[in-house]
Amino acid sequence: MKVLFPASEITRRVQELGKRIASEYQGKDLLVIAILKGGFMFASDLVRSVDLPLKIEFVRLSSYGCSDSPQGEVKILSDLDCPIAGRHVLIVDDIMDTGHSLIAFKKHLESRKPASVRICTMIDKTCRRGKPIEPDYYGFRIEDGFVVGYGLDYAEDFRTLPDIYIFEPADSQR
Repeated sequence: MKVLFPASEITRRVQELGKRIASEYQGKDLLVIAILKGGFMFASDLVRSVDLPLKIEFVRLSSYGCSDSPQGEVKILSDLDCPIAGRHVLIVDDIMDTGHSLIAFKKHLESRKPASVRICTMIDKTCRRGKPIEPDYYGFRIEDGFVVGYGLDYAEDFRTLPDIYIFEPADSQR
């Protein structure tokens, strides 16, 4: 594997995002919704960088399974327990790839009448974008490549690596 973004660069970028989000949500009722499992590390670091009172909730979606590409229908495995009507919602995920999962989840949330819904991803991967959607905030943009580390996984492996790496299938033979 080859390091694409070292931990120090990730930390710097997350702090920049936190400051920008704090500035834009000043005085608003902010609810951060982290998508498990991939988005948990990024969300944890990000909310600590947002110098505002906020609430955080977690959801689980499924579209990849143990594959390296989306498998079709997006399923909400674990949904929110709290009302979001009138609140400003920020969805936090590890990566926006095709966009299918985040489009489906955003529409699901919008049906609950929040004040706003925005998306923040650590990685904005543009080459397979199937729908016209872009994250409102992102840490790093890449065109292509499968990435692991800092929450990103391959078949549930490599999430705990502190850096983000370009992954090749031969790498799974640790």
